[in-house]
Amino acid sequence: MQATIDDLIPVFRDVLENDKLVILEATTADDIEEWDSLNHIYLVVAIEKKFGVKFTTQEIQGWKCVGDILIDMSKK
Repeated sequence: MQATIDDLIPVFRDVLENDKLVILEATTADDIEEWDSLNHIYLVVAIEKKFGVKFTTQEIQGWKCVGDILIDMSKK
C-alpha cells in the first residue's frame, strides 16, 4: 500500500478533531497537543480501518513520526 501524507491528513483531522491540522512526514506527537497516548490508539485503529492494513505492536512502538507510519504502510 503506497499511502501519502495527503491520504493520512483526513484521518488525523478526524481523530484529533482539528479540521485545520497540517501534518508533515517529520510531525511527531510532541508537535500536536491533541495527539496523546489515547488518541494515538484511535489513530492506529482509524488508519488500519481506512486503509485495510494491520500493524504489529513492534511496528507501532517503533513510530517516532508520521513518516514512520507511511513507511510501515508501504510494506503492507
